[in-house]
Amino acid sequence: MKFFVDTAEIKEIEALAATGLLDGVTTNPSLVAKSGRKFVDVLKDICAVVKGPVSAEVTATEHKTMLAEGRKLAKVADNIAVKVPLTPDGLRACKALSSEGTMVNVTLCFSAAQAILAAKAGATFISPFVGRLDDIGSDGMSLIADIVTIYRQYEEFDTEVLVASVRGPQHVVTAAKLGAHVATMPPTVLWQMFKHPLTDNGLAAFLADWKKTGQSILD
Repeated sequence: MKFFVDTAEIKEIEALAATGLLDGVTTNPSLVAKSGRKFVDVLKDICAVVKGPVSAEVTATEHKTMLAEGRKLAKVADNIAVKVPLTPDGLRACKALSSEGTMVNVTLCFSAAQAILAAKAGATFISPFVGRLDDIGSDGMSLIADIVTIYRQYEEFDTEVLVASVRGPQHVVTAAKLGAHVATMPPTVLWQMFKHPLTDNGLAAFLADWKKTGQSILD
């Protein structure tokens, strides 16, 4: 499974990239607004740190302008994945951009039917929002299971399932069990995946015992 981080804060991205475990980045207008910086400048900085896909979302809702924005964003760096909403105009733009060789992340997916349309439109990634479905009493992970099952039936579907709106490590673990290709998460969730109290306690005990020996491996 690939790990993407969902943020536009360059320091957070640099810290996670330093672990060697970060495969990409997703952004959206809300995250860029929080950064307080110009959109293109943010994208350039992120793409300089991360070699994997960096999702940059269009803000237009009409096909012609959406396509123009997508083409402009794609020129920022070779690893830009243009992010479009799952609407008729968005999928039309997806079809055009993907045919031009641009990676496309189709976002705001909430049903398996929508995911089928995105795959047929040539999406590189489909982003089902599991947390938002959970918030309204639905089962976000059942949607992931449905999409993964459907995509496996068709060799011509190359679209990767990118689990979005991740709220905690358990979402990531469940998505991995189901065979999702990617999980994008806030930096806090990715850092949480490192943590377990027994790991901390075990390390503390090991270090205490080693200190008693008075030795140093580097001596």
